Amino acid sequence: MTFFRRTLLALVPAISLFGQSTLAIVEKKAGKVGFYTEEGQRLGEVQVGRYPHEMAFSPDRRLLYVTDNGMLWMTDPGEGGNSISIIDVRSRKKTGVIDLGNFRRPHGIAVLPRSGEIVVTIENPYGLLRIDPVARKVVRKYDVAGKSPHMVLLGDRTAWVSNSGSGAVAVVNLVSGAVDAVIATGQDPQGATLSRDGKLVYVTNMESNTISIVDVQTCHVEGEIQTGTGPARVFLTPDGKTLVYNLQTGQAIGFADLATRQETARIRLPGQPLSVALSRDGQIAYLGIQDSDKVAIVSVPQRKIVRVFETPPGAGPDTVEPL
Repeated sequence: MTFFRRTLLALVPAISLFGQSTLAIVEKKAGKVGFYTEEGQRLGEVQVGRYPHEMAFSPDRRLLYVTDNGMLWMTDPGEGGNSISIIDVRSRKKTGVIDLGNFRRPHGIAVLPRSGEIVVTIENPYGLLRIDPVARKVVRKYDVAGKSPHMVLLGDRTAWVSNSGSGAVAVVNLVSGAVDAVIATGQDPQGATLSRDGKLVYVTNMESNTISIVDVQTCHVEGEIQTGTGPARVFLTPDGKTLVYNLQTGQAIGFADLATRQETARIRLPGQPLSVALSRDGQIAYLGIQDSDKVAIVSVPQRKIVRVFETPPGAGPDTVEPL
């Protein structure tokens, strides 16, 4: 038995410490959402639009909304898609489509917890949309005061939009429609997460290899964390102490301690992870490795890979969500 196989067998039992989840995985290249067990058993699939990118739950977690971007990479030229697919989680079936009309290339997505309305960035033309998922129509378009809006984070009556092409984050007031602030962070800002007390926003800058720490009240960058290469998505562990992020071009997952504001660990992965998500208890990280057709599962406390499983050839897994 090889050392690699012995190592995998030793790590597999660790998964049972954190319970079992069904995973929904955006299979970007195949235009599908696949459903899997944590062991990698494929349970089903739903065909959505061409090149889907991100997804978000309805407040009751009964539905998944999937952005049908229509382009493989956000830097690719082209008109792109103009729809959001709706998937019933329990039946694993597509139950509807929201037609965005002339608004194309939907990307980052979030759901307002009280109203259930969807907010989604669009790349053609640049902007942010507010959508009524019951009526299945766009109810408002917001300016984002920047280029290539990518991901979106919800604040208190605001949406924080990473304008990747402008090196800045726009704070959009969802009530007035105004852009309350434009905050220069670094090159190619992408994902963001909020501190537990709501006072700080942490923004990844993919080309600067940094995470900016932004004061919510003043909208000023008040600190920075140096990371490995290509931080893209970022989450905060439930105890509020650790940032977990994928290092896309660095082919790794990174961890940063917020007390010291230092990167404390980096785990090499079998390819470039395009995404990262955490289990609800923060114990497990899930990463989609698009060009290798793999999904990596990592123990956050142990800082170890506990499993890597294959998706079908050409699936191109991106975003992963535990159900």
